[in-house]
Amino acid sequence: MATIVDKIKAIEDEMARTQKNKATSAHLGMLKAKLAKYKRELITPKGGGGEKGEGFDVAKTGDARIGFVGFPSVGKSTLLSNLAGVYSEVAAYEFTTLTTVPGVIRYKGAKIQLLDLPGIIEGAKDGKGRGRQVIAVARTCKLIFIVLDVLKPLGDKKIIEHELEGFGIRLNKSPPNITFRKKEKGGVNLTCVVPQSELDLNSVKQILGEYRISNADIILKEDCTCDDLIDVIEGNRVYIPCIYVLNKIDQISIEELDIIYKIPHCVPISAHHKWNFDDLLEKMWDYLNLTRIYTKPKGQLPDFSAPVVLKEDNKSIEAFCNNLHKSILKELKYALVWGSSVKYQPQRVGKEHTLQDEDIVQIIKKH
Repeated sequence: MATIVDKIKAIEDEMARTQKNKATSAHLGMLKAKLAKYKRELITPKGGGGEKGEGFDVAKTGDARIGFVGFPSVGKSTLLSNLAGVYSEVAAYEFTTLTTVPGVIRYKGAKIQLLDLPGIIEGAKDGKGRGRQVIAVARTCKLIFIVLDVLKPLGDKKIIEHELEGFGIRLNKSPPNITFRKKEKGGVNLTCVVPQSELDLNSVKQILGEYRISNADIILKEDCTCDDLIDVIEGNRVYIPCIYVLNKIDQISIEELDIIYKIPHCVPISAHHKWNFDDLLEKMWDYLNLTRIYTKPKGQLPDFSAPVVLKEDNKSIEAFCNNLHKSILKELKYALVWGSSVKYQPQRVGKEHTLQDEDIVQIIKKH
């Protein structure tokens, strides 16, 4: 009996053989849906039993978590130890040999955990070894650094991207603007808000048929591909920003460096000489999109040493209170805010008010 890996290989071969045109688009969509299903089975096998993997769990610390991905000998370890050594409050950790967490760096008042992800390349796709657990950790990261050798960046970049995409991690993408709703009866209803170049009712039905769905409402609010629709149906995709870190720039010329600088999401560095680390950290801060809020006790100066860092898109006073302590929200009368999010300094606001980076907040409780 063919294993899942063999089935995936067979489908990929058939997709490579099939010509891409209007007539075959529905068939290709069905193959892509099959492929997505098998890949999901690889990550989470159907059977409940089976032997357990070795322990691979890393405690979450700090305000954000960054995963480092890369082939061996691209200077990943040097970069990690230099970053953690230069900007770190803790230099060394004791961890198992399965994973390397060189430390936590403090940057602009936020604690950021750096996490090496070993074995994400070797055999992870086939579900071998620790691949599955490593991917599980990668999916929890707020940002991924793909470390590449500047002398051979493109080949490695494609392999790593393909590996991560296969596990439902989408790099530097936003979720597709598709509304998908299952229903009891009524067949498949497809509504296109904008003209579609790839999807039509026939191909949508083929993809849904692969998932045994015969009744659904689908609204496409942008020009979508088969992959976008499959991502929405699967529902287990994570969208993570990613920075390509091109290491070993001491081995190339200035002209080549100028060209590299024009590539989007790229930061050229030299881990060994500690060149361009400030640029890397600045870009990292932009991509993490964290909001620092300073607290101000009544009758005292604001505490600028330890900001409250809000991670999610929810940057309201309510989220700020919950970050401090769950009981504060019940006692909240109103808040006084200084900063760019308000018109007057200070201004009285309620719990729905949206904060901006480096605002100062004073909580007034009910008596």
